[in-house]
Amino acid sequence: MFGLTTKRAAERQAAEVRASLENPTVSLSDVKAWKTLFGEWNSVAGVTVTSETALEVPAVWCAVNFIAGTLAALPLQVFTKSEGGRDTADKDPLYAILHDAPNPEWTSFAWRKYCMVNTLIKGRSYTFIERNKAGRVMNLWPLDPCKTTVERNDGKKRYIYQDGSRQVVYGAEEIIDIPFMIGFDGVSHIDPISKLKGAVGLSIALEQYAQKFFANGGVPPLALYGPMPSPGAASRAASDVQDAVKAANAERRNVMIMPSGHELKPVGVDPQKSQMEEARRFQIEEIARVFDLPPVFLQDLTHGTFSNTEQQDLHFVKHTLSQWLKAWEQELNLKLFNARNRTKFCEFNLDALMRGDFKTRMEGYAKAVQNAINTPDEIRGMENWPAKGGEAEKLHIQGATVPLGMQSMTKQAAPANDNTNTEANAA
Repeated sequence: MFGLTTKRAAERQAAEVRASLENPTVSLSDVKAWKTLFGEWNSVAGVTVTSETALEVPAVWCAVNFIAGTLAALPLQVFTKSEGGRDTADKDPLYAILHDAPNPEWTSFAWRKYCMVNTLIKGRSYTFIERNKAGRVMNLWPLDPCKTTVERNDGKKRYIYQDGSRQVVYGAEEIIDIPFMIGFDGVSHIDPISKLKGAVGLSIALEQYAQKFFANGGVPPLALYGPMPSPGAASRAASDVQDAVKAANAERRNVMIMPSGHELKPVGVDPQKSQMEEARRFQIEEIARVFDLPPVFLQDLTHGTFSNTEQQDLHFVKHTLSQWLKAWEQELNLKLFNARNRTKFCEFNLDALMRGDFKTRMEGYAKAVQNAINTPDEIRGMENWPAKGGEAEKLHIQGATVPLGMQSMTKQAAPANDNTNTEANAA
């Protein structure tokens, strides 16, 4: 009888398989796992910091929108290497995908801005490369980074995407991966919002305090002093004072009448003494440091002058934007073009961003033409003006401003004319 019972118990245990929601490979002390589960961080300031609440900070909103919008607005072109340097490959189907529309639903601007916003806020962006059977790129589809997991299996990186109830596994060659910063393991990433949640949380706390302060009519927290016979009486007195403050604020009255023997005193420090305005301005500089932006691009002109604002503009292009452009270009060239035949490559065009004002631009064009750097037709092309052809297709050099290579002919012809004129005058 005992043996039969043991046998039936074994059969039930073999037949009954329960699916566990836990992943035994993930430790209960894994901070990233808890972050994924709850989706939020509590900052030192006592406020909840997430990717959504971070965008409620005007400085974060401005920084993310500025960097992402600037990168998305730059033309992304495909070139072919040639003996003379490079030629625009505007006939290549990939040119239209990168420059105009990566797929039938997204424009190139919207796709690149979406990816950069995810990179700057959530720390990473992913784009699936759809290819046909011949291996040619057909479409580029952006993926939700919250539904994408990166892992290394058998030494190879792979991307696991949770598409509803369906799980899709992509190889590294199928995903355009733009991280904010790669983690120390070479697979995970570090996002600025969770890493620097203290600075973002302080900005949120200052914003919330200002909202509460002005919602209370600019009146700081108050303490009521006077005879309080019972806790209930104290509670009613506090409610009456609060209603009186709100009524005075609504009627724009600056005077409140207090019962005899009672007195109101402010609790804490008022915003001016606590330097709340200075603290909020300093947080703009802190957010600027997070995203490596000069404060002038966050609309903070406190220390801005005519000269240093122009230098900050150059700093943005040279040190902030250039690194993001390089990350995009190298990732696209790695994933979209054949590694064995790198005759084609993509590159962002910075000409539109560096155009400057009209006077400075024309002076630069004049020097380029006079020193045989650009042809007049190339300059006209930069301004989207029609080409003239003929002599305008040739390089010119300063002097007589003649086509390059004709300077010697001009010098030989000049003495003959001078002699002729001299003889005619003598006659």
